Amino acid sequence: MEMISVQQAEEIILSQIKNFGIEEIFYENALGRILAEDILTDRDLPPFDRSTVDGIAISFKSFYEKGLRDFTVKAVQAAGETPLSIDEDNECIEIMTGAALHSSMDTVIRYEDILINNNIASINIDIKKGQNIHLKGKDKKAGEILVKTNQVITPSILGIAASVGKTFLKVKKLPRVAIISTGDEMVPSENIPTPFQLRRSNGITIKSVLEKYRINADWLHWNDDLEFIKKELSQCIDNYDILLMSGGVSMGKFDYLPKACEELGIEKLFHKIKQRPGKPFWFGKSQNDKLVFAFPGNPVSVFMCLHRYFIPWLEKSLEINENPQYAVLQNDIDFSFSLQYFAQVKLSMNPSGQLIAESINTNGSGDFSHLAETDAFIELPLEKTEFKKGEVYKIWKYNF
Repeated sequence: MEMISVQQAEEIILSQIKNFGIEEIFYENALGRILAEDILTDRDLPPFDRSTVDGIAISFKSFYEKGLRDFTVKAVQAAGETPLSIDEDNECIEIMTGAALHSSMDTVIRYEDILINNNIASINIDIKKGQNIHLKGKDKKAGEILVKTNQVITPSILGIAASVGKTFLKVKKLPRVAIISTGDEMVPSENIPTPFQLRRSNGITIKSVLEKYRINADWLHWNDDLEFIKKELSQCIDNYDILLMSGGVSMGKFDYLPKACEELGIEKLFHKIKQRPGKPFWFGKSQNDKLVFAFPGNPVSVFMCLHRYFIPWLEKSLEINENPQYAVLQNDIDFSFSLQYFAQVKLSMNPSGQLIAESINTNGSGDFSHLAETDAFIELPLEKTEFKKGEVYKIWKYNF
C-alpha cells in the first residue's frame, strides 16, 4: 500500500467512528464528561414572582391611582419564607432580594429610593408598575430544555443541573484506552539513561492529553521482541477498545509492530502518510473492531498525529461538535519536500481580533524542545512549497 494523503488518512480514520454507549453517573463526577441527555426544568424558572432588590413591596394602584407616597411597614420578609400579604392600600412589606412576592403586591422599590422612619416608608421617586420583579416562568417554563445534549459538562452546566435537582446525569461512555510505548532504548523517566538511551516521554504526553476528556488510560511499555509484542498485543486487543502506540512502525529491523499486527489478523487500513512530521503512522482494525493508532516514535510526530487524527476521531465518536480553526500566517515558510507540512507555531491575537500564527524553526520530529513555547500545528497544503505571510491555514491547537 503506497503512501496516502492527509485527507485520505482523515477519511479512513473517521470512517471508523464508534459509539461506546451511555452510562449514568453522580453529578459530582461528571465534570468534563459528555452529556448524553437534555437537562429539563422541573418547574418554572423562576418558580415564583421574586424581588430582584432589597426594599419594599407595594400595590402600584395605591401609588398611581390613590396618590399614596407613605406606606406602613406591615412585616419583613426574607428569601425562602412564605410570601406575606398586605391588607390595606397604605401597607407595604419590607422584602429582601430573592424573596417570593405575594399577589397582593406588584411593585418593588429599592431601599436607596425610600426613607423609612418610625415604621413608615416614604417613596421619593417616580416608579413603574412591576419594577424590580423577576416574574414566575420568565426564564423557562416547566419541562423546557435548559441544556442540550452532546455538550462537554462544564461548571456552569453542573450548577444548572443542581438547580433542577438533576444529581444523576447520563453521559457518553468513554473508550477503554491503552497507551503503549515501544523500544529497547527507552528507559523510565526516573532512571538515568546511558549515553545512548532516552527517557520515555510519549506515554505521559498522550495520557495527559486524554485526561482532558476524562479518559484514564493504562500506560504500558514493550521492548523490541516480536513474540512478546504479539502476545501482549493479542491480550490488549481483547481488553481495550483503542490502542495508542508509539514507535516500532517504521522500516527498521526492530520495528515489529506491522508484522505483529499482520500475524494477529489486525487489518492494516493504511501505513504512511504524505506528511511531516509523522510519515510512518500506521492505522488498523482488529477482527473484533478494536482500533490501533500506531504513531512513529519521535515525540513531535506523536504529538502531531494525536491532535490531528486521534482527537478529531474521539470527539466525533463522543459527538462533540468542534468547528475547524484557522489562523493567519505571520511569516513566510519555504518547504520544498513533497509532503504536507505541519509547522509548530505560536498563536496570538492581532488588534483586529484575528488569530495569528508565527512559525518557529525546529530540527525535525525528534526536536521536542519547542513544544512548550508553541501552541499549535499549522497545516500547510501538499500542493504548495511556498507559504506567505497573510495566508490563512487550518491549525491544530495543543497549548493555546
